[in-house]
Amino acid sequence: MPVVGFLGSDSLGPAASYLPAFREGLSETGYVEGQNVAIEYRWAEGHYDRPPALAADLVGQRVDVIVASGTPPALAAKTATSTIPIVFNVGDPVGIGLVASLARPGGNLTGVSLMSTELMAKRLELVSELVPRAAVIALLINPNNPIAERGVRAVQKAARAKGVQLQILKAGTEGEINATFETLVELQAGALVISADPFFGARREQLVALAAHHAIPTIYFRREFAELGGLISYASSLIASFRLAGIYAGRILKGEKPSDLPVQQPTTFELVVNLKTAKALGLTVPPAILVLADEVIE
Repeated sequence: MPVVGFLGSDSLGPAASYLPAFREGLSETGYVEGQNVAIEYRWAEGHYDRPPALAADLVGQRVDVIVASGTPPALAAKTATSTIPIVFNVGDPVGIGLVASLARPGGNLTGVSLMSTELMAKRLELVSELVPRAAVIALLINPNNPIAERGVRAVQKAARAKGVQLQILKAGTEGEINATFETLVELQAGALVISADPFFGARREQLVALAAHHAIPTIYFRREFAELGGLISYASSLIASFRLAGIYAGRILKGEKPSDLPVQQPTTFELVVNLKTAKALGLTVPPAILVLADEVIE
């Protein structure tokens, strides 16, 4: 029975929302977990220091293909093996050096790009429309993220176009996240953009609670934040992207080469607005945003 090594940046709890889609993609190519394919799961739980050992473990198990979810797992998998096929699901595969190009990935890697850098600018535009009085908007990044600076440049350009002042804040630990919100109050920031990052994804409850406590209108990079009580989220669909990753893993198990499979880009994007949170913040959601929303939580 072939074995798929699944290396996730999350923990099992948050992954429950997209793992069924990955298995569905596998099944579309004829592979069903427990019947004719086994899946070995490894979880980094949002930590940047864990993926190298987890990737090495999967290589030692001689899995047939590695599915790497998130930038740290994908980079760790690439370092760990140049022969085992790798299917990644990351924000910017060319920017972090996983592949040379989307059309011709080459080597032993292919997968799905979540376009996280491009979407960060759109998030600033959305939150500035939602909070038009905000003269200062903050961007929270994780300094440990290798593509953080690329995202910063995109958001800075969007901020200039909107005529708002952008403040860059950094947090790589839970304590630094708490301190960030104290700084937001001092800066009199009218809104906050949280960059896509596995560390932040693993601490979604903390971030949503702090935004509520300090009454900071915040836009997030996953719909789960809005479902937990966050104001608004905008992202490519993780469910759609993991289904694609499952299909690619199955095709590779059937004998196709990663180098022959172009990197997929998302076609489904999700805008989720939490009206209950907007009301608590004293915000009126513009009709233009409500019309675009895929889901409105009341």
